[in-house]
Amino acid sequence: MRMPTFSRTATTDTDETARVPVRPRRDDDATTQNITTPPTGEGTTQTIVKPRTSTVTPPTEAERKPIAIGRPVSPAAPAKPAPVRRPRTSGLATLGLIVSIAGIALVLSGPLAGYGIGVAGLGLLLSLAGLSATRKQHVAGKGDALIGIAVAIGAIVLGILALNGQLSWLGTDMHPASDLRKWLDAQFASRF
Repeated sequence: MRMPTFSRTATTDTDETARVPVRPRRDDDATTQNITTPPTGEGTTQTIVKPRTSTVTPPTEAERKPIAIGRPVSPAAPAKPAPVRRPRTSGLATLGLIVSIAGIALVLSGPLAGYGIGVAGLGLLLSLAGLSATRKQHVAGKGDALIGIAVAIGAIVLGILALNGQLSWLGTDMHPASDLRKWLDAQFASRF
């Protein structure tokens, strides 16, 4: 069977992997050899002829030089790595958390419970918008949005209960801050 041969003129070798010229094969052995078969009664010998190898000429100077394909890479200028995108925090999630905390502070103040419900509702909307913004890649702040949603819902529930008079310690006619101050003064007045 005959194997196909390929041209040696086009190569992508570099200086580090320069081609070595092919040397002709040198066999000191005879090209024919007598092989005896095991005795089958006839005692015949069989002659096998090895094919002669062709003599390969050494490559020319043009063939020894590597052919550069594309732009050569300079060792002095290493390739720059791709820039890494750092995650950014969602501004809506952070703003929603801040507004929700302000809403619960207004609800817990007592007389400003109605305003606190409105501010907590705004905080809830901002937190929901911030939560949807964190679904995008490289946008963080999911925890801020979830905490803002929980605080806003808590502020709305407390505010509604306070306005309906369901909480004895919290209402529009109560002043929890001044009541807390009186209680603390009564507890610690004799100790200082």
